[in-house]
Amino acid sequence: MRDKIKKIYRDMSLLMGFTMSFFLSIVGTATSGHFSIPGWIMSFVVSLIISLIIGFVIPVGKVAGDVSKSFNLIRGTMKARLVESLVSNLIYTPIITFLMVTLAYSVAMKQSNGMAGLEFGPMFFHSLAVTFIVGYILVFFLQPFFIKRLMKKYGVEGEYGSK
Repeated sequence: MRDKIKKIYRDMSLLMGFTMSFFLSIVGTATSGHFSIPGWIMSFVVSLIISLIIGFVIPVGKVAGDVSKSFNLIRGTMKARLVESLVSNLIYTPIITFLMVTLAYSVAMKQSNGMAGLEFGPMFFHSLAVTFIVGYILVFFLQPFFIKRLMKKYGVEGEYGSK
């Protein structure tokens, strides 16, 4: 059983990392005002690598579950999902957004020889606000969707109602 749970956590990290990176890199490059396919691909790949590292270093599902338990919430309920989505989003989104904005800022400044007229702070906080909202919505809906499928795949019954 423990082995199945580890596989679920691993697969969940992969699915959420891929999905979040895909959508948030689209949102990030689209809201930058300079969307390009090469820019989006670079953003997606870097974001995916970062999210996979985070997902394999930090046991996000366990942390989110522990926070829910500390509030005496039952996993799978609406209140627990709201809290767990927030915890997951708080772990991933600020780190990824900071690194992605730093990358975009550096590229823009290098290409313009420092004349881009950009300020890092406003660029970062605008991006963080947008990606945090989008990320929260994605996590809220996708986590239970993925976890149900993974629990069914590995034959595990639990809070999310599989089998």
